[in-house]
Amino acid sequence: MIFRILTIFPDFFQGPLQYGVVAKAAEAGLIQIHIHDLRKWTHDRHRTVDDRPFGGGEGMLLKPAPIFEAVESIWPERVPNQRLILLSAQGQRFDQEAARRLTQYQEIFLICGRYEGVDERVAEHLADEELSIGDFVLSGGELGAALVIDCVARLLPGVLGNEDSALQESFTAPELLDCPQYTRPADFRGWKVPEVLLSGNHEEIRNWRREAARDKTARVRPDLQP
Repeated sequence: MIFRILTIFPDFFQGPLQYGVVAKAAEAGLIQIHIHDLRKWTHDRHRTVDDRPFGGGEGMLLKPAPIFEAVESIWPERVPNQRLILLSAQGQRFDQEAARRLTQYQEIFLICGRYEGVDERVAEHLADEELSIGDFVLSGGELGAALVIDCVARLLPGVLGNEDSALQESFTAPELLDCPQYTRPADFRGWKVPEVLLSGNHEEIRNWRREAARDKTARVRPDLQP
């Protein structure tokens, strides 16, 4: 899969995408990540990408022209297995189900918003969809882009060392967190691992994990319960 990011801060991604499974997947050729500097598609000596909003108001908006020109030069012809996403606080909530949906595409292009937002014509006439990583406001979409790439990439075949890992995680079932997990020592400061996990009885362990996942979800994320 190919990931593309359009941003005014291309150096931002020298950190988040150069570690862990994403970096290993890129090194193995399982994914490609291309960072595009939006200012490359400006035509004034100040490389201006923003302007004041019509109608007044605080802040500045990313202008539509550089964004349209960037996408149209990188993707001169759009094909069905490409997906152009505007990262925006107004977008649909990005979750595990959205990540699974995005794995069907061969190429994903992420537009990082900045300042007060992006000219609405980008959302209306260019992007395939708007996605938000949560109900909060960030300074820009760069953190969201790194998050989306990490979340989608780890679902691709071969990215995780153990293919079953992606099948046994929180939100594998949309309404359920992962069960509590324990490792050695079995007794740490008097806090003991549940005996069933030491029993070797796989059927009892599966039943315990299922019930423990339900209990933890009800306690920590009751909003997920149907």
